[in-house]
Amino acid sequence: MILIKKFIAALEVPREERPFGSGWLSGSLSLVCGIAALALAIILRYPQLFSTPEMAVIHEYIPFRVAFQMFLIFGYVLSFLSLILSRSFMLSSVGFFLVVCASLVQGPAEVSSGQSVYFGLDFFVLKVLTVGILFLPLERMFPHDPDQTVLRFAWREDFFYFAVSSLLVQMLNYITLAPSEVVNNNFDITEIRHYIFTLPLFIQVFLIMLATDFIQYWLHYAFHKVPFLWRFHSIHHSTQALDWIAGARMHFFEIAILRSMTALPMMTLGFDPAAIQVYLVIVYFYSALVHSDLGINLTFIKRFLVTPRFHHWHHGSEREAIDINFSIHFPLFDWLFGTYHMPEDRWPDKYGVAGEDMPKGYFRQFIHPFYPKTKIPPAE
Repeated sequence: MILIKKFIAALEVPREERPFGSGWLSGSLSLVCGIAALALAIILRYPQLFSTPEMAVIHEYIPFRVAFQMFLIFGYVLSFLSLILSRSFMLSSVGFFLVVCASLVQGPAEVSSGQSVYFGLDFFVLKVLTVGILFLPLERMFPHDPDQTVLRFAWREDFFYFAVSSLLVQMLNYITLAPSEVVNNNFDITEIRHYIFTLPLFIQVFLIMLATDFIQYWLHYAFHKVPFLWRFHSIHHSTQALDWIAGARMHFFEIAILRSMTALPMMTLGFDPAAIQVYLVIVYFYSALVHSDLGINLTFIKRFLVTPRFHHWHHGSEREAIDINFSIHFPLFDWLFGTYHMPEDRWPDKYGVAGEDMPKGYFRQFIHPFYPKTKIPPAE
């Protein structure tokens, strides 16, 4: 336990105490490489348990194998560089240890017959490497809040949420598809499905975004206005600093409701699977964008698409920011239903849930909606 606390302290060293050349950056990057290499090694060794069926086919491709070897090499190099530069050996030692573990774990895949349960470890790694690598440098180059660091307050909670929603992809898929299967089994809309399937791909993607945004607008509205639902949604609003990973902080109950309802038009109206896949890619990146700490002025698109400043106002905790900007993709619905709020050239002063004592930590937040407001279980 003492070692864990020392490791976290070394990782969360204040910016002024880790100037360039101190070994903190190389140590942190060696840690990232070590975690990625170990995760890829586990995926390659036990694909039936840790790989999603859709991604399992790429594991034997040369680029995938090359990426794994590159993480090993960079992990070793960066850990040694940090060891030379830093007075503290904590980050470099952990990074080196993880890379060594990855080297030992790698080997031929173990075949398991009849495996029906899996965890999306490869999906998690892919999301971190694509979304994270894109937004981390952008937030550093064009920040809304220059003082906000990568390892901001409560970043561990949000990263844990990010991991849980990725690893439990199979369970979420079962929940997501259940209402759609009920509709498909009880209603015959063959003609509508055929017509939509023949539309150009980009029109199908636009229609999916429009339909899901309409459903999410009213679900989002209900989660704010119905006290029982707000207990779950308040977890998402409890973060007091927004960045690319903050959007992952959502209660499992809310994720299940949102995904199952937004999947209805996608899975029942006959959209081309390719259009659905394009939409899902857009959603993963768009969610990171609107929660990100990017301070870029997107005036030319703010009337047509949700921007970071638009969604930041939804997360604001001052009075003028309460119950506004419910749209996910298009501000159109907020314009139509009177919930649009976008002060010129201003951002919210603070974020979080005003007037509520929100618990800290994933598990306390998970059970929080089921307790009366005055009976939050005490911290351990």
